[in-house]
Amino acid sequence: MGAGSQKIINDPVYGFITIDHPLILELIRNPYYQRLRRIQQMGFANLVYPGAVHTRLHHSLGAYHLMCNALATLKGKGISITEEEELGAKVAILLHDVGHGPFSHALENMLIENLDHESVSLRIMQLLNQKMSGALDIAIAIFTNRYPKKFLHQLVSGQLDVDRMDYLNRDSFFTGVSEGVIGYDRIIHMLTVHEGELMVQEKGIYSIEKFLVARRLMYWQVYLHKTVVSAESMLVKIIQRAREKISIGEKKYSGSDSLDFFLSPSLPDSPDWLEAFGLLDDNDILSALKIWMKEKDPVLSNLSSMLINRRLLKAKLQAEPFNNTIVNNLLKEATRILNISASDAAYFVFTGEHTNTTYNPTDEKINILFKDGTVRDISEVDNALIHRSLSTAVKKFYICYLTGE
Repeated sequence: MGAGSQKIINDPVYGFITIDHPLILELIRNPYYQRLRRIQQMGFANLVYPGAVHTRLHHSLGAYHLMCNALATLKGKGISITEEEELGAKVAILLHDVGHGPFSHALENMLIENLDHESVSLRIMQLLNQKMSGALDIAIAIFTNRYPKKFLHQLVSGQLDVDRMDYLNRDSFFTGVSEGVIGYDRIIHMLTVHEGELMVQEKGIYSIEKFLVARRLMYWQVYLHKTVVSAESMLVKIIQRAREKISIGEKKYSGSDSLDFFLSPSLPDSPDWLEAFGLLDDNDILSALKIWMKEKDPVLSNLSSMLINRRLLKAKLQAEPFNNTIVNNLLKEATRILNISASDAAYFVFTGEHTNTTYNPTDEKINILFKDGTVRDISEVDNALIHRSLSTAVKKFYICYLTGE
C-alpha cells in the first residue's frame, strides 16, 4: 500500500477510526458518499434534543468501525473470512445508507415513490461498481444477501447488525438519552458463527437483552417522540402540497434544480434521477421552506414558516384511534383560525399511526449458542427478559392539529 493510503478519523464516540484500504478511501472521497455530510442522521429530532445534529456520514463511519471490530473478532475465533470478503463487508456497511433522502426517514418513499432507501443505496452501489470495474461485486452480493456466507449479510442487516449497534450508541450519545446506551463492545466480542449463521454466545444474553430494551426505549422516547412526529409529518404535508399545486399547472420553484426535479410528476420515466438525487440534501429542503414562507398559497406559506420557526402542530399519541368527532371539531377550528377551506384545513389536522416491535422472532432471529452446542431463539431462553410479550408489536395512533395559541 502506498504512502498516505492509511487515514485515521477522530470520532467522538469511538476515538480513532482507521481507513486502511485504497478502495475504502476512494469511496469515502466519492461525491455520493460526501453527500452524507449534508443529511441529518435523526431528521428533526434536534428540535427536541438540540445535540442531535450528527450526520449520516458520522453514522456510516461508526458502523464501518464496528464492522471492522466484528470481523476481527470472528476471525480471531477461527471463522474463515477471506480478505476479499472482509473488504466486501466493510464496503457494504460503509455504503448501506447512501440512498437516504433529505432528513433521513422523514421523506422515505415520498420524493421517490415506491423506492425505499435500501433500494436507492443499491442503485448507487451498482453505479459505482460500473465505474470501478466490478470492485464492489462482493459488497453488493453481501448487501443483497446473495453471498454464500449469510453471516456477513447479517452483520450489515439483521436484528443484531452493526448498523443498529452504531445508531443506538451514537444517537444516545448525541441526544444525551442514556437509556439508549448499549454494551456494543461486549456484544461484538460475544458474536460467533454456527452453521453459517451469526449467533451470540450464551454469556452474551444479558447484553443482548439490554440492546433490545434500549432500542425499544429509543423508539418511543426519541425517534417517535410526538414533537418529532409532528415536524416530520409537516414536512411530508409541505411536499404533498407543493406537488398538488404543481400537478394543476402552478409554478412552485424551490430554489433547487434537484428538488424541482423530484417535485415534478414525470420522475419515473427519467433516467437522470440518480444524478439529481446525488445533489439533493437537507439544504435544498430548508432553502425551499424559506422561499415558500412567502408563497401566496396559505397552506404552503403557513406550514413552511411554522416548521422553519419551530411553531409546530400540536401532537398527541394514544393506544386507540382518534374519535371522528374530535378530528372534525379540530378541522373546523383550523378552518376558522386560518380562514381556509375544509379541504385545505386537512393539511393542518390529520391522524396516523406508528408501530414498533422490540423483537420480532419471525423476522430474523437472534439465536443464542449454548456451551453444549444447542441453539435457541432469545425469546425462548429460560428466565429471559425478552419473552413473547415483547415480541408483539406496539401500535400508537397520533393526531397533529393546529391550535390558536
